[in-house]
Amino acid sequence: MSDGSEGSDETAFSAEVEREGANRLGWKSVTRRAVVFAVAGIAIYLVLPKVTEVLGSWPRLSTLEPAWFAVAIVAELAHFACTFTLQRIALRTRGWFSVITSQLAGNSISLIMPGGAAAGAAVQFRMLARSEGNTGDTVGGLTAFSLLGVGGLLALPVFALPVILFGAPVNRGLYNAAILGAVGFVLFAGLGAVVLTTEGPLRRIGRIVERVRNRVLRRRPPMTGLEVTLLRQRDLIRGVLGKKWWQAVLLSAGRLGFDYYCLLAAVRATGSHPRPSLVLIAYAAAGVIGMVPITPGGLGIVEASLTGLLVLAGVPSGNAFLATLTYRLASYWLPLAAGPVAYGAFRFRYRREDPTPPGPDAGPA
Repeated sequence: MSDGSEGSDETAFSAEVEREGANRLGWKSVTRRAVVFAVAGIAIYLVLPKVTEVLGSWPRLSTLEPAWFAVAIVAELAHFACTFTLQRIALRTRGWFSVITSQLAGNSISLIMPGGAAAGAAVQFRMLARSEGNTGDTVGGLTAFSLLGVGGLLALPVFALPVILFGAPVNRGLYNAAILGAVGFVLFAGLGAVVLTTEGPLRRIGRIVERVRNRVLRRRPPMTGLEVTLLRQRDLIRGVLGKKWWQAVLLSAGRLGFDYYCLLAAVRATGSHPRPSLVLIAYAAAGVIGMVPITPGGLGIVEASLTGLLVLAGVPSGNAFLATLTYRLASYWLPLAAGPVAYGAFRFRYRREDPTPPGPDAGPA
């Protein structure tokens, strides 16, 4: 059971989200967004030749081996099934409809906006807050889900290191990617352990962020109590991970494993047979690169990096372009198309709960 202060804090947080969403854009916000879109445009322009080659491979989709293409699609569906189940556990809810529709809608927003992870998370938060009502569990669950995703992605190179270090010779680029991935995982795991078990670092982070924010946004009301909020959300995350941690670990491994297998099946569908461990390194490295919020959903960045990494893994360049297109079709374009459908279904289901405020001249009934 939550005490009164926690309930009021959650209500205040929800109200703040609503106010931020309703505020008109100032010149600073417009400038910031313009810079983001400019950087995204420049990044896409720089990788445009690779993107063009990948998209230009679409007529060759008919040359894919049908069985492996079907395996790729099924693997990606299994990836999303693990995602929905993991979010359901993290959010501590029994409902499926709100979890599935909000995840697909938020994911779609993330895929079409530069640095869209925050916007996608905000959309999902508002949908879940409307359907589930408990904003505290929603924030903690979504944060735990994000941490599990990042940690699992960084951990992938660790599993391929034994094969790379003690197996057949490996391209130097993939070797360096594996080493950097392993180092990144160790740093991430160490930071996560410190944050989850101690209060001092999190309090200092909260005070620093609060001080910087108040200095930069002097015209807005000062922010206070951020360190307390961070600690409370940390406890929520720890509670989510502590109760069903083994299910969360298995589902995290499953969603990454099925997504990787989608890429491997896409490569096999082209007729190439590289070592799976090398494809794993290519997948992990491209995934980390795609996390950098430069272009919408890593558009262009992922295509360019993944194609090059697959070539390093021993896939002929033509097949690398085709495999990347197949993988992105299953993991990017189809989920992007599913987002508006999911949002429409959510709105249709909850349409009768929309408040209808009385007009200015409305009198008593």
